[in-house]
Amino acid sequence: MELSDHDLLTGIRNGDEGCWQALYRRHHRAVYRFALQMTGSSAMAEEATQEAFLAVLECGARFDPARAAFRTWLIGVARNKTLHLLRKEPTLAPLDESAGDDTLWTELSRARTREMVRRAVLALPVPFREAVVLCDLEELSYEEAAEALGCPVGTVRSRLNRGRKALLDRLAPIGKDKGCLI
Repeated sequence: MELSDHDLLTGIRNGDEGCWQALYRRHHRAVYRFALQMTGSSAMAEEATQEAFLAVLECGARFDPARAAFRTWLIGVARNKTLHLLRKEPTLAPLDESAGDDTLWTELSRARTREMVRRAVLALPVPFREAVVLCDLEELSYEEAAEALGCPVGTVRSRLNRGRKALLDRLAPIGKDKGCLI
């Protein structure tokens, strides 16, 4: 039987390293993906992920399962760590991607499109970027995103709507340049 996140946190408080490892394995990818989408830097995403999980060790007792799912709470912690890193070092680095098995031309076109989308997301104001990353890329519900961001559901919906519109405006040139992406 798989232990719940709350049970794992209890085990961590009791010094059970296996519980720590299980909790980390269960949630580190989601935290890393969120931080990566927010920063555009794998180094900053790794640092934010590490800091978020260190906060679990230090502040895990603050988690209240009656208020939110652990993943939602953890994304909120990661959000705070990510925002702190962005304030310290606001310059964003492009992500590295490995090439697929497609032809060179197709891969170059896809890479350019991915980079344009990545830059468009990174150019969004942080509140809009958070909503887009959490709801569209991490597929959290409006309620889960609101809990992670510490704001009302209506605010998430508004930010998501405005973020999506800004993305569409920024990405409109991609649709016009279908013939030549280089």
